[in-house]
Amino acid sequence: MAKGSYGTSDILGWMGYFANEMQVSPEKIKIMDICGKLKNVIPFVETRKRVLIFADELHEDLFYDFWEAGFGEYDMWYGTGVKEEGQIKKVKIKEVIHKKITEPTVIFILNENTRESYRIGMKNEMFSKGPIKYVGHEIRAVIMSMLGVDSQDTICLVDAESIAIEAAFVAGDGTIICVENDKGAKETMEDNVKQFGVHNVMIVPDLGPESMEKIPVPRLSFIVANKHLEEDIERLLKKNPKMQFVIYTLELDILSKIKPLFDKYNISNMEVTQITVSKTDKNNMFVTQPSPWLITGEVL
Repeated sequence: MAKGSYGTSDILGWMGYFANEMQVSPEKIKIMDICGKLKNVIPFVETRKRVLIFADELHEDLFYDFWEAGFGEYDMWYGTGVKEEGQIKKVKIKEVIHKKITEPTVIFILNENTRESYRIGMKNEMFSKGPIKYVGHEIRAVIMSMLGVDSQDTICLVDAESIAIEAAFVAGDGTIICVENDKGAKETMEDNVKQFGVHNVMIVPDLGPESMEKIPVPRLSFIVANKHLEEDIERLLKKNPKMQFVIYTLELDILSKIKPLFDKYNISNMEVTQITVSKTDKNNMFVTQPSPWLITGEVL
């Protein structure tokens, strides 16, 4: 067993210990082993009532990160070492924000008031402010449904900041590649990554040869269409000749060019969906949000 890690029997032992202590079934405890790994711990804790985390010195500021994420009032039990030896301490997270993790540490967090549900279509107010104009959260929910992200997915997103964060939550064991060539948008994306505690987001400035060499092969690309659309499609197909595409645009002239573009690059099964959302404002008048077209296609 590598230094700083927990074997299967150790993890099961700790689960049994806390199941007995909390008088709950083990199935009600969710486990995350982050020893030697960068994982999305904050979203994991945020959407679960009882979590058992195995951490090491790679995450020395984890308690502070919990507090910064708003978990200060959560009850937490923690102890060091691989085996349970009666050294477990119970605290509020806010009480240990300056304590560093310097050795294998077991952490149990309880928050009975948490809703154990996946957050889809997050409100725009939750994201970092900046030069980015975020798509309406109802439309983002539809986009996420179309992307069909799974836990180990690799997806490339071009100028799609809020989509990237939601996709990162789902693809916890995958990689979300964000293409941000605008300095302000890049900085806002970095702020969002830090704010939501997602470690599976890779930010690159463009889809040029140097960037393409660094990134893993994406299964699917979501592109907010711009004047570089054809160039982006061509480069992505070189990376994955079987690429799937979802293209977002508000511009009719771009929409009209996509069918010939798909034909040129042998992208099949083209479908076009337009989403329109109307909501009442403070005067109870219906206001229509921008209505994007979403164009999907894939190379068979």
